[in-house]
Amino acid sequence: MSDVIKLLPDSVANQIAAGEVIQRPASVIKELVENAVDAKATNIQIILKDAGRTLIQVIDNGVGMSDTDARLAFERHSTSKIRQADDLFSLHTMGFRGEALASIAAISHIELRTCARGAQLGTKLLINASQCESQEPDVCPVGCNFMIKDLFFNVPARRKFLKSNQVELSNIIKEFEKLALVNYGIDFTVSHNGNMLYKLNAGTLKQRIIALFGHNIDQQLIPLNVDTSLVKISGFIGKPESARKRNTMQYFFVNGRFMRHPYFHKAVLSCYDELIPDESQPKYFLVLDVDPETIDVNIHPTKTEIKFENELPIWQIISAAVKETLGRFSVVPSIDFDKEDAPDIPSFTIPHPSKVPDIAVDKSYNPFKQQSGSHSGSGAYSLPPSRNDSLPNWEELYKNFEKSKQEGLDALDDITALPASTALERPVVDVDDEIQGVMQLGNRYILTIAQEGVIILDQHRAHLAVLYERLMQQIDGMNVVSQRVLFPEIVHLTVAQNAVFEEIEPELEKAGFGLAKLSGGDWSINSVPPGLDNVDIIELLNEVINSVSGVSVKDKIFERIALTIASRGAIPYNRQLNEQEMKTLINDWHKLKNTKYTPTGKSIAGILTLDQVAKMF
Repeated sequence: MSDVIKLLPDSVANQIAAGEVIQRPASVIKELVENAVDAKATNIQIILKDAGRTLIQVIDNGVGMSDTDARLAFERHSTSKIRQADDLFSLHTMGFRGEALASIAAISHIELRTCARGAQLGTKLLINASQCESQEPDVCPVGCNFMIKDLFFNVPARRKFLKSNQVELSNIIKEFEKLALVNYGIDFTVSHNGNMLYKLNAGTLKQRIIALFGHNIDQQLIPLNVDTSLVKISGFIGKPESARKRNTMQYFFVNGRFMRHPYFHKAVLSCYDELIPDESQPKYFLVLDVDPETIDVNIHPTKTEIKFENELPIWQIISAAVKETLGRFSVVPSIDFDKEDAPDIPSFTIPHPSKVPDIAVDKSYNPFKQQSGSHSGSGAYSLPPSRNDSLPNWEELYKNFEKSKQEGLDALDDITALPASTALERPVVDVDDEIQGVMQLGNRYILTIAQEGVIILDQHRAHLAVLYERLMQQIDGMNVVSQRVLFPEIVHLTVAQNAVFEEIEPELEKAGFGLAKLSGGDWSINSVPPGLDNVDIIELLNEVINSVSGVSVKDKIFERIALTIASRGAIPYNRQLNEQEMKTLINDWHKLKNTKYTPTGKSIAGILTLDQVAKMF
């Protein structure tokens, strides 16, 4: 039998390994910027073309490399950060695995110009799919200038699954925001296709947060500082009123490195219990400084998952620090009773003792004294029969009661869990005639009479399906319906949000939005689809942006936009409807193509049949 196990060529092994480190253009930005930070750069420039597909250029003024180091840097597991395994427990750099440059070189064309500090001449290096094509002396400034061209040119499958330029640019910006936040002492500039996206000057953490996310965030943050023997925590947390459902700014940094830590996130979230709605998330920008020997960052190539030796004590410190900060800045709301529906209580004053009238009291009355008759007087009452009174055939009465009770419970089970056969294939309400007998149950369901029994309609889901189908019909060439707003609203978007918003703006126009781009990341909302009178339009658009992130197919984008708009515009639960509103909703629901389920697959209606009613009796 011939041997079947072979060693993979270096080019193939490098491409496979590159899949773990370089997943998309944003991964290249992360690795190159972290290398520049390790090189003690104070100014970093990022130049992009076609969201990194065509060109990713990162220029820094760090220490640079010699010609030998420049060539060796692209070999796998070559690094200047560590020398032995023990160095992993005293890391002070972002990179250390020696995989990033080798992975990038395996899937792109690279041109590197670099000059070491103190050297008279630099070097120019050209690499094509891990193969060094040329290296020659070059006159260039101190630092490194990486040009990554045609990313994934030799991995067509990976390039095929990249999203649209707007989506990939949004991912790059999100990755850049993490890097810029933790490295607030470095100047950054980012440009895309000749347009300047960011120009950030070195400053404090708060100045960097404002520069990235706008001046509005300044009033939403509370400073947090705590210093213990285990961890030093600094940064900012958001006021409860600034919490949002999606796209919340939540960042943990440890020793200058961004990390994801669900356990610590839960510590922060628990401090906002009963301060924010259940579905909302608070903002936070927390920087942790710990002894490098107490953490392990060598878990995943992206180095965003970190293990802590003192995880539980740090959890407790984070929780205590956030609670103390919220209390110290008096952001915990005081008790405020809702007086809107409270009954009117007349005010009164306590009279002077000399003006208190005399009240006649019957001192002989004893409410605990056993009496055989009825007490006469203004407060007359009759004593209930004694528990010792005998009842004839009480055992038989009890058996009949238990039997009736069980039959009632069985009937209740049939109602609460309607079988599939009772789901409506098609409503049996005759919409040509006036709908009779409608009522609302618990401000959640609408009941109406049909031939087979009682139709039970979920008001929110039915209206959601109606709005969704109307919006989806507009993509088929129907006239766009919209209503002009009296006072246009202005929505401010971050650079990442704006990149996605520009892509979906034509789809929003189809849905009935009238939008006008202003300066910076501001957009004017001039008209909206009908049925959104009681909806926060700015919050709605933020949800739309988040729901379509990562989607590049046009029809899928419109589906997500339509579903988000319908979900926010649908009649909410606990809203009382009048008779005409209920009849209108029933008529609209009857005209749907799918009257059984919402676009997300949830049941809209069921029917309580005559047989099920009969079982109750």
